[in-house]
Amino acid sequence: MPEPIETTDPEGVDYGWVMQVTFVLTILLGSPIVAVLSTGADLPTWGDRAEFAVRVGALVWFVVAVVTFAYAKRHQEG
Repeated sequence: MPEPIETTDPEGVDYGWVMQVTFVLTILLGSPIVAVLSTGADLPTWGDRAEFAVRVGALVWFVVAVVTFAYAKRHQEG
C-alpha cells in the first residue's frame, strides 16, 4: 500500500470541526430565533428585513462560535 501524501496530527482544538459545527448550529438555532424575533419588529421593506436578519444572525453566530469553541477546548483529547 502506498504511503499517504500528507498526514496531520492536530494538537489542541480541531478548528475545522468547530467551524462546521458552528455553521450547522447557527442555521438550526438562528433561523427560528430570527423568525420569532421578527414577528415583534416593524420591518416594512425587504431591506429592513435583510438588515434585521443579518444583525440577529451575527449575534447568534458569535454566541454559537464561542460556545462551540469552549466545548471543543474543554473536551479535547490529551
